[in-house]
Amino acid sequence: MIAFFLVVVLGLLALVHWYVWRRMVRDVTAPGGLARRIGTGAVIALPVLSVAALVSGRAGVPFAVQQAVAWPGFLWLATLLYLVLALVVGEAVRPLLTRWLARRAAGAGAAVPAAAESPARTGAAAPVPAPAPVPVPERLPEPAPAPEPTPAPTPEPQSAPVGGVSRRLFVSRVVGGAAAAVAAGTVANGAYGVLRGPRVKRVTVPLAKLPRAAHGYRIAVVSDIHLGPTLGRAHAQRIVDAINATQPDLIAVVGDLVDGTVENLGPAAEPLAGLRARHGSFFVTGNHEYFSGADAWVDHVRELGMRPLRNERLEIAAGFDLAGVDDVAGESEGQGPDFVRALGDRDRSRAAVLLAHQPVVIDDAVAHGVDLQLSGHTHGGQLWPGNLLAGLANPTVAGLERYGDTQLYVSRGAGAWGPPVRVGAPSDITLVQLASKQA
Repeated sequence: MIAFFLVVVLGLLALVHWYVWRRMVRDVTAPGGLARRIGTGAVIALPVLSVAALVSGRAGVPFAVQQAVAWPGFLWLATLLYLVLALVVGEAVRPLLTRWLARRAAGAGAAVPAAAESPARTGAAAPVPAPAPVPVPERLPEPAPAPEPTPAPTPEPQSAPVGGVSRRLFVSRVVGGAAAAVAAGTVANGAYGVLRGPRVKRVTVPLAKLPRAAHGYRIAVVSDIHLGPTLGRAHAQRIVDAINATQPDLIAVVGDLVDGTVENLGPAAEPLAGLRARHGSFFVTGNHEYFSGADAWVDHVRELGMRPLRNERLEIAAGFDLAGVDDVAGESEGQGPDFVRALGDRDRSRAAVLLAHQPVVIDDAVAHGVDLQLSGHTHGGQLWPGNLLAGLANPTVAGLERYGDTQLYVSRGAGAWGPPVRVGAPSDITLVQLASKQA
């Protein structure tokens, strides 16, 4: 089954790159020219780098090699997405532009050149000369045979030239150039948004069972930091600075902290030791921790000053319960979520806040009387129109929604997986302020 899936994915990747080569290389360059050779080489090399970026981490290649292939490989994947979307739109524009140029050329060809200036146009009367006598020959000469008419040359099917190139080539270059500009601009703006760092959102969540003493309690929620080959120590420091600036009462790191081993990414995670909150920082695993050595990372975040919540619960002094469960990806290692262990024997008269990486466990949260679940995982789709796909697999893609008596808040995340690019789903850190209805 996995082999079949890989064949399908690689086949689709090859088909997409053939389409890009046809529209961006073959249709806009001369056969055998340098530009065509360079373009063809790029269309072959870039997908190889992309595949290498995707598999190098799990293949255990040296981290320096992972970093070398990650930037060009992942950026090409994002560029490819928007290049193909722009080219598909260009397929509709192409015939319209061709027709417009044809009408323009026909209108220019229909213009009749002005006749030579005549006396009538000057306003002067021209003298009419007397007709000269015509001599009449005694015998008219035999008329010479008329020459064979030369057939008019058949016009080439090639379209009329525009600016020295054929109309077809001109249209292909305009559409291809516009598609390249749209894709490059979109990816550049999306990468800038990630590298600039997440913005802080503020959300107020009223909880019916929250005591008045906890009114206004602030939880800084951050998910999907994704330290890895592209986002490293500077990215972690930006996040720490943004969180600390909010002066939260509690910090919740809800999974997908890393994409790599402690050995490779331990130094990148060191700034997280600087997180500051009145009641501390807490961590639950995400699915990517199980790709990177979850137990080793749990031990490491503990050394950084965060408290892992592995299917456990504690009472917060402000007057509510805080619980955390392992990610569902841990089930393959016998470490999945255990709601009975985390929430089974608690006092349901107290408000409960649950940290769970994936929104899909909301039904379990509802069944165990959780008042608020804090999650991540979706990235808000990360790359539009990825939000449509994320919506098929998750009950909530981003933001706050209610399920029965339980509210679910899903963060878009502070980093990015794969391409360090976000389009239509800016990264965020959320300051959740709890509100008591008794206040």
